[in-house]
Amino acid sequence: MPSSDPSAVPATPVDTGTVIIARQPIMDAQREVVAYELFDRSTVSHNAASDVALVFNAMTHTGNESLVGKKTIFVNCTHESLSGGHLDLIQPEKVVLEVGPVPGHAPADIAARQQTLQELHQRGFRLAFNHTVLAPVYAPWQPLAAFVKLDLMALRPEQLQVIVAAVKARTPAAVVAEKVETMEQFSALLSYGATLFQGYWFARPDVIKTKVVSPGQAHVLQLINLVRNQASTDEIESVLKKDAVLGFNLLRLINSAGFGVDREITSFRQAVMLMGLKKLFRWAALLLTSKANGSPAAVGTTAVVRGRMMELLATGTLSPEECDGAFVVGIFSLLDVMLGMPLDQALALLSLPPAVAEALQHGTGLYGPMLALTKACENDDDTAFGAAAQALQFSSHRINMAHMEALVWADTMGM
Repeated sequence: MPSSDPSAVPATPVDTGTVIIARQPIMDAQREVVAYELFDRSTVSHNAASDVALVFNAMTHTGNESLVGKKTIFVNCTHESLSGGHLDLIQPEKVVLEVGPVPGHAPADIAARQQTLQELHQRGFRLAFNHTVLAPVYAPWQPLAAFVKLDLMALRPEQLQVIVAAVKARTPAAVVAEKVETMEQFSALLSYGATLFQGYWFARPDVIKTKVVSPGQAHVLQLINLVRNQASTDEIESVLKKDAVLGFNLLRLINSAGFGVDREITSFRQAVMLMGLKKLFRWAALLLTSKANGSPAAVGTTAVVRGRMMELLATGTLSPEECDGAFVVGIFSLLDVMLGMPLDQALALLSLPPAVAEALQHGTGLYGPMLALTKACENDDDTAFGAAAQALQFSSHRINMAHMEALVWADTMGM
């Protein structure tokens, strides 16, 4: 019998701009679909980039049929993909983050991941773990579990009843039996106390192709200016109406299961009001740096890495508003290359706060040293790195962690 593992669905070669998503339903005891687990079949690798790119592709699905409707989405996540700002665009209540055990199960590594998991839990994300979370070393994680998934192909039948009992005793989680292939397995797990089920006995994964499209730069720039100036909804709506692809992308995002609205949003006005200016700006800025906008892919990647790294470095040191400014400086630091014009002309197209403009034009002010530091990390310039780190009084560990997380986050944006 073929394996119930949806990741076993063969990857299919794709054209540029096409992604392939496999979805497998998760059923309740009455065999009603309550959620879908999603898998990225456009790539053979499973890493932080593919994890979160999968969520965004699902949220902006362009096919005729709804990919998940209003169902909950289960997605597998590497630990590296859990700390990125991309999760700010997702409605927590609609997404379950499946988190694997720490390689090696070292107590220090488990403790190090605890804060991130706790923060996600407090924000409203539900967390799913496999049966390993029942081990004593994972005791700090157990109160955070909304679901514990039992892989019937990895566990012996005689273990299952004891494990389900342990889940109920040690966690607040619901038990999900996955890779169910027979009625006997379903009946047994149901009698033990499992409440959710997944596997070939219910349904094989559907494989769905979806397209990724990008709007024009001019209208994205105009949208960014309006948002930065806190323009009226009427003004923002008018820009969305001028660019069909820009408006289309926004409506796809706002109506996705990941955003969590309980009704279909059909007007740009409603979409803008629901999104809010801060999320709208971040979304537009990422659109501007995407590789589909005409500049070399590496330029957009570098800009996103700079923006995210500066934001991470600013966090805990500067105010939330200043952290946003750090992100703006980094992501627009290559605007001249992206737009193919001198920096002064490029900056003239945007309405930016004085501190942001000063850093971009002169490398000085509040954000200047952080921008210098991000550039030093790119160029392996030890002298510049040391000077910037000393000026900011940041440790090498903090800088390296911010750089690594920024690189991962840029990958998740499909750069």
